[in-house]
Amino acid sequence: MKYLLDTHALLWWWTDDSQLSATARACIQDETNIILISTASAWEIATKHRLGKLSQAGEAISRFNELVELDAFQHLPVSYLHALRAGGLITDHRDPFDRVLAAQSELEGAPLITCDSAFAAFRVQTIW
Repeated sequence: MKYLLDTHALLWWWTDDSQLSATARACIQDETNIILISTASAWEIATKHRLGKLSQAGEAISRFNELVELDAFQHLPVSYLHALRAGGLITDHRDPFDRVLAAQSELEGAPLITCDSAFAAFRVQTIW
């Protein structure tokens, strides 16, 4: 099965944070699953770090590709189809990172591993 990690789930995985649910952890650890990491997550981490909202994310930024590869995750680029779907999603939710992740989850048929209730507005399948 394919899963897409929300940015907070990715960071919590990398830091072994106890906020990551047991269900999410089990999905990520299951070697038969394909774990996708969106380009939007790299963009979100770098943006929030620059704004001072993720001051501890410097290592995640400098080692992003290395960390993705060490965990045998797969990069998921943002394609024009993802961008068009994200822009066309009918919802008042304005966060561009969430919109892209929702579109990717839908189009890639990959449930989103997230605890963010905002994704209910997008009607994508979530795991937590």
